[in-house]
Amino acid sequence: MYTTVVVDDEERAMQVMRGMEKAWEDKDESYFIAVLKEEPSLVLRVHAVCILAEVGGEKCIPTLSDVLLHDPDPLVRHEAAFSLGQIGLSEGNIALSEAVRHDGDPIVRHESAAALGSVGSADSEKVLTEAIDDPDEMVRNSARASLFNIRFLKEYSVGSNARDRAPRP
Repeated sequence: MYTTVVVDDEERAMQVMRGMEKAWEDKDESYFIAVLKEEPSLVLRVHAVCILAEVGGEKCIPTLSDVLLHDPDPLVRHEAAFSLGQIGLSEGNIALSEAVRHDGDPIVRHESAAALGSVGSADSEKVLTEAIDDPDEMVRNSARASLFNIRFLKEYSVGSNARDRAPRP
């Protein structure tokens, strides 16, 4: 189900966005978490997910995982999956795997599969192999691309985690 409220009250939304700018400067994760929990606006929640990942890094993996699994809008869940992939740590793999297997929207399954490939953990191979049989072509292609990336990283990469390795999607 998509959010019916993209921007409810433009003036109020601008005020919240200005608050996000200040919270970004202050590195205040709690502001973004509050936006994610309290705001009905799709625009505000998408911005909050993206900026939270930048501000909080690995500390926000539990919050982003919760958003990925429970936000009512697939676009917000998609951004949470993307952000977990950008952080690049395997702590997000449980939520990403759950989303690949069970999210009702193919855009979320696709981005979760792509994020697993970005993280590059060999323990994601099983869920990605299962996703090759997904009914949606975008999900199947993301799973194949991610499996290729993991195979490459296993053979040629020297880094201990995804942030230390290249190339990453």
